[in-house]
Amino acid sequence: MTITKYSKPSNEPYFPKADFSRRAMALGTDFISVWLLSSVFGSSQPGIQVVQILVFILAWLILRVVIVYNNKGQSLGRWAFDLKVLELANPVIPGLMSLFKREAIICLCALLVSVALGNIIRNPTAILLVIPLAIDCGAAFSDTRWQQALHDRYACTMVVSSRRGYSLDLKVKRLVEKTRRNMRL
Repeated sequence: MTITKYSKPSNEPYFPKADFSRRAMALGTDFISVWLLSSVFGSSQPGIQVVQILVFILAWLILRVVIVYNNKGQSLGRWAFDLKVLELANPVIPGLMSLFKREAIICLCALLVSVALGNIIRNPTAILLVIPLAIDCGAAFSDTRWQQALHDRYACTMVVSSRRGYSLDLKVKRLVEKTRRNMRL
């Protein structure tokens, strides 16, 4: 019995896979920036904050659809961590409709996390609202070829490493290493 390794067809383009930690940090950066902006429109009263939810959705779509479409596939978080989103079949920046389909799913999951964070003190079971995001993003662990989350699979997109960006993860690693070296002296 011979075991053969998967070999890439010669006509299939190669794209460097984005590791999960950088993708999580990029999503976290985008989430925190939108969440902080929408938190300004919330109130301290219990219940559903309609204005805050609408601001969150609008800011998410602007940051993750309009800016990505006009910025070579990079949102603020993806730019900070050298990532970009491409179409799977044709490696170009996805169109507006494809980006909208992709981000509608992740926006709903991020919105649920936002609601959970706003209500966690009054209702500890709000932590269960994180489950849809975990399921959506956790699907990337089972896809060894393209590492696509469920929202990527639905929109036929992929997240790849990019040369264009701020390289925040590399700058933090260098700063930590420099601090460690200085502390040893």
